[in-house]
Amino acid sequence: MSGVTPEIAADFIVEAQEILDRLGEQLVTLEHATDDRDQLNAVFRGFHTLKGGAGFLGIQPMVELCHAAEETLGSVRAGQAVLEAQHFDAAQRSLDWLQAMLDAVAGGTEPVHAPAELIAQFSLDPVAAPAPMAAKPVAVAAPSSDLIDDDEFEALLDQLHGTAAPGTAPAAPPAPARPASDMIDDDEFEALLDQLHGTAAPGAVAVATAPPRPAAAPPPAAPKPATPPPRATPAAEAEQTVRVDTRRLDAIVNLIGELVLARNRLKTLRTRLKDEELDRAVGSLDVATARLQSAVMRTRMQPVGKVFSRFPKVARDVARSLQKEVELEMVGAETELDRNLVEALADPLVHLVRNGIDHGVEAPALREAAGKPRVGRLRLSAQQEGDYVGIEVQDDGAGIDPERLRAKAREKGLLDPEAAARLGPEECLNLIFLPGFSTKAEVTDISGRGVGMDVVQSRIRELGGQIQIQSELGRGSRFLIRVPLTLAILPTLLVQAGDDVYALPLARVQEVLHAAPGSLGWFDGRRVLDRKSHTLPLLDLRRWLGIEARDAALLTVVVLQMGDTRFGLIVDQVRGREEVVIKPLPRTLRGLPGYAGATLIGDGRLALILDVDGLRDSG
Repeated sequence: MSGVTPEIAADFIVEAQEILDRLGEQLVTLEHATDDRDQLNAVFRGFHTLKGGAGFLGIQPMVELCHAAEETLGSVRAGQAVLEAQHFDAAQRSLDWLQAMLDAVAGGTEPVHAPAELIAQFSLDPVAAPAPMAAKPVAVAAPSSDLIDDDEFEALLDQLHGTAAPGTAPAAPPAPARPASDMIDDDEFEALLDQLHGTAAPGAVAVATAPPRPAAAPPPAAPKPATPPPRATPAAEAEQTVRVDTRRLDAIVNLIGELVLARNRLKTLRTRLKDEELDRAVGSLDVATARLQSAVMRTRMQPVGKVFSRFPKVARDVARSLQKEVELEMVGAETELDRNLVEALADPLVHLVRNGIDHGVEAPALREAAGKPRVGRLRLSAQQEGDYVGIEVQDDGAGIDPERLRAKAREKGLLDPEAAARLGPEECLNLIFLPGFSTKAEVTDISGRGVGMDVVQSRIRELGGQIQIQSELGRGSRFLIRVPLTLAILPTLLVQAGDDVYALPLARVQEVLHAAPGSLGWFDGRRVLDRKSHTLPLLDLRRWLGIEARDAALLTVVVLQMGDTRFGLIVDQVRGREEVVIKPLPRTLRGLPGYAGATLIGDGRLALILDVDGLRDSG
């Protein structure tokens, strides 16, 4: 890559990653509809573009692998061959190798060549055809008012610049140039640029260019259907977007956070000073800050489809390795999330998709015996829910047996018999999140002994979200994830216990109520509040913190949501709602259950943000 600036290499890495993410989904779609010409062209262009960029940067392993795929796809486009299962397997494997090569380039190391057997897997068996496989002849051009198609133009460029495939015979002379009034489309222009900048496949055999024909009228040709003219692109369109270093965006978000803290401080002073002019000024600042905060957050938002696009390939690879048939459905890929959250959700969702196919969906024979369709369904969906985004992974498999989980937990010594007997069905389902818990009899490449699900839960909690399970035997399972739209600023409810103030994520707060101490009861060693329709378990924040209890004529209870269940948190006082900026925990508190972060509140004091799930589990 000598002579190539770091900026050009960085641009190639970003664009190549986007192409690789799309190719996985496009290949799965093409495999299910091999006659989809548009999808075939899209896959061909993906490999072709990767090869061109890699050739310009001198990344030979990528060029060789993309060239092998491109040759096969090109023959299929020309109608000289058909794609078989081995070719789709080779194409999907090649994406893994291309990803590894791209990671090596990004890390400044030399990429490794793909194995020869993978290159050979792209080979085509000879098929009966009127002529041997060779470069597609370029037809004589129609009258000047007609446009040539993609294949004709690419073949023309190949012959003009000597990029015919190795071993191919010289093709017919190129067609005469079109008049200046005709425009070429985007694909033609990209192909022309590739050839002009020397991105042809290595080892290409030069083909002599025929001398120009005399300016005589060409022989009559069959009229071609009219091609709509390409859409004109305004000159200013290229400047409507700009690529910005994400570190700059992060710095802007941090500054917005400081502005939010200053606004909160002024709002606190406003209520204390009771000055009319100050009140109007702070009100204007509040509105402007909220609008600025919203605008800056939108610049960091990305569709979750960026993560979803990799799952058709993941689902296909896992299903084939397990000899299962699975159809993946994706809904709501346009739902937007903070960029950091989109990237952080990738690994947890990969675990859930793989486990849904491995543990959930049954083998085809078992599904047919149970009266189900042979092909299993896995549904991945996302939708915005206020300040949160809900993501769901659902399968129509065998479901999860709570009693089996209870028995496994006792067998592995993760729970004593008495504790296991007290668990309800939902609590039994949550046992799969325990470290080391698994119902698998043997370790496989897909699922090890409980490795993964505990990591999924931990990662979701780190993101300020929650995960819950719903399952029905014989009908399938649903994993529901809720994560905040952004990790930077969080709407909270401020509560007080003793002299300190704590923040609860507002999305987890259901209601605030008051109860007399005498109305409380005890059940299974816990304090509870009988609310007629149900019994609400209680947790005293003072006791949880180790603060001396106090007598009160009326208790303040904040009802919090945890999955499908609720519990009440007894606090001294509710101070109200406030948007806070999430800061990392002090080193002395990192890793302690029940704490999610820290923040500065309006009066300038430090407040700890409580983790609702960790609070309940450790209570």
